[in-house]
Amino acid sequence: MKIAVTGSIATDHLMSFPGRFADQLIADQLHKVSLSFLVDDLVLRRGGVAANIAFGMGQLGLRPVLLGAVGADFADYRSWLERHNVDCDSVHISEVAHTARFVCTTDTDMCQIASFYAGAMSEARNIELAPVADRLGGLDLVLVGANDPEAMLRHSAECRERGFPFAADPSQQLARMPGEDVIALIDGADYLMTNDYEKSLLQSKAGLSDEQLLDRVKIRVTTLGKHGVEIAGRGIDPIHVPIARETQAVDPTGVGDGFRAGFFTALSWGLGLERAAQVGSLLATLVLETVGTQEYQVRRDLFVKRLAESYGDVAADEVRPHLLP
Repeated sequence: MKIAVTGSIATDHLMSFPGRFADQLIADQLHKVSLSFLVDDLVLRRGGVAANIAFGMGQLGLRPVLLGAVGADFADYRSWLERHNVDCDSVHISEVAHTARFVCTTDTDMCQIASFYAGAMSEARNIELAPVADRLGGLDLVLVGANDPEAMLRHSAECRERGFPFAADPSQQLARMPGEDVIALIDGADYLMTNDYEKSLLQSKAGLSDEQLLDRVKIRVTTLGKHGVEIAGRGIDPIHVPIARETQAVDPTGVGDGFRAGFFTALSWGLGLERAAQVGSLLATLVLETVGTQEYQVRRDLFVKRLAESYGDVAADEVRPHLLP
């Protein structure tokens, strides 16, 4: 499949707080909260939802097209992505702004407090999909990930206009979008990707019931944290896939991006929704077990072994032929 992944491209500044945020928050004082957390460490990593997803797809053997806006400081990051099988030829380079920054602190409960500086990302609204499709000879799927809100709306509108299948993945930008923009983003999507909280927020803002939501999108994929993932759609029985077994949870940053990379890669292999969710869940677990969103490696034999441990030998046998040695 020819897959274009749109969304943020950023540098992650990741810190760890040796305590619980919940212990520092006073319920009746939240309207005037003023806190500073002394952290134990700071690491700088490559990130951004589109880059993370594209990296994961590259790890599984695809060559996705990355679409987003960055600054002139992107050169080293670009080299890294291209070495990991990501097509960066359609990335927009800003002449005035730096690449976006994500600053995140994680506590011992794996809860996070984060801020995001958009920088060059605001220029993503200038990116058009048609030239990318012309260069590749068509697009089989466009993933519309968290990005400049105007860019997200433009991408989904262009997908509808040109007949490109697309996945709507509003993620963090739901907090900024009014209900009418939410509907404009998701309407006609082949896939809607959210976690369970985002699903509730989306439905509240858009005023949609579960049934009404499935009148606007074909497949709804909802990640449920430690409870796995739920898939629902028109004319299909609901599917629930538990999380893959983990060795040790280290940092949850980018776990959702890992799931999306595995899920859509497995669909591109021709596997079904349940199997795709299993591949996505295992890739998400690899992300969880590392610090940084692009610091893991997919080794075929180990990946297949862990897939069998979590989901059985049949799952492993179906996935093995698609993984590179």
